[in-house]
Amino acid sequence: MKTVSYCEENFAAWDEFVGRSLNGTFLHTRRYLSYHGKRFRDVSLLLKDEDGKIVGVFPAAIDPNHDKRIVSHPGITYGGILHTGKLRGARMLEAFDNLKEFYAAQDFASLRYKAVPEIYHHAPAADDLYALFINNARRYRCDLSCAIGFAERPAVSSRRGRSLKKALKAGVHVEEGTHYAAALWGILEDNLTRKYEARPVHTLEEITHLQTLFSEQIKFVAASLNGEVIAGVVLFVTDMTVHAQYIASSETGYETSALDAVFNFCIEAAATQGKRYFDFGTSNEDDGRKINATLYNFKSEFGGGGIAHEFYELNLQEN
Repeated sequence: MKTVSYCEENFAAWDEFVGRSLNGTFLHTRRYLSYHGKRFRDVSLLLKDEDGKIVGVFPAAIDPNHDKRIVSHPGITYGGILHTGKLRGARMLEAFDNLKEFYAAQDFASLRYKAVPEIYHHAPAADDLYALFINNARRYRCDLSCAIGFAERPAVSSRRGRSLKKALKAGVHVEEGTHYAAALWGILEDNLTRKYEARPVHTLEEITHLQTLFSEQIKFVAASLNGEVIAGVVLFVTDMTVHAQYIASSETGYETSALDAVFNFCIEAAATQGKRYFDFGTSNEDDGRKINATLYNFKSEFGGGGIAHEFYELNLQEN
C-alpha cells in the first residue's frame, strides 16, 4: 500500500471515491472541505494499492491549537479513513501503519481520529475502531447523539404528542425553503449568545454558500406563526441519515411548542424518503463529559436512542 499527500489535482478523484465509499458523506468531499479556505493547514492523504488505484482517503489537517497534532478533521464533525470495502481486517491495520509512518516521519506527535458514527455507514465499516484498539489509541472523548431508527422505532411519548397538538392548534405552519435561512440564523445566534455566549460554527454567509453547493443535502425548515419565523432547523441530508445540524427556537416558538411541529415534519419527510435514520445530534458539553439531560430527553421522546460519537488519539512517536 502506498500513501500519497492530497493535492488539488486529486480533487475530482477524491470526491468520486467518497461518493462510492461505505462510510463517507458529503462532509468528506473536497467540495465541502474547500469552503474552509486557508483556515486549516491540510495534510490529507490518499491510500493506493499496488496498481496505483485509490483504496482509501483520509481527510486531515493540523490542529490549529497544537502544531504537532493531526486531526481528522478539525473542520467537520467526523473524519476517519473512508473506503469502499477494500480496507477490512488486516488491510485496515496496514492502512493505519502507513498513516502512522507517514505522519511520524514529518515529526508529528499525535493523531486525533473522529470516527464516522455507524448510522452514516452504507454497510458495516468499523474496522478502523479495531485498528485503533490494536494501536493502543486513547479514547479521549465520547459524545452522545440521539437518533431514530425507522426500522424499529419506539412509540412517540404522550408528551410529544400533546405538544404537537398544541403547536397545530396555535396555528404553527412548517415549511422547507432556502429563503428562511436569514430568519433562522437570527434566532440561532440569539439563542447561542444568551445561553452559551457562543456563535454557530458556520456564519450565515458560509451556510448559504454551502447550500448552493449542496442544494439536495442542506435544507432549511422553518415554523412560522402569523407570518413570523419562530423556530426551525438546518438539516444535513446524507444517503442513510437526515441530521439536524442546527436547532433554533424563539421564546414564542417555545411557548407554542413549534419545534414539535418542525421535527414531526422533518421525521415524516425522512421516513418518506426511505432514510434509515433521523439524527437529532449530540446533547453534550465539556467535551462530552456533561450531558444536557433535558435536551436529550426531549429528543428521545420522539422515539430516539443513543448513538456514540467516538474520539481517539494515537501516539505517533512510540518506539
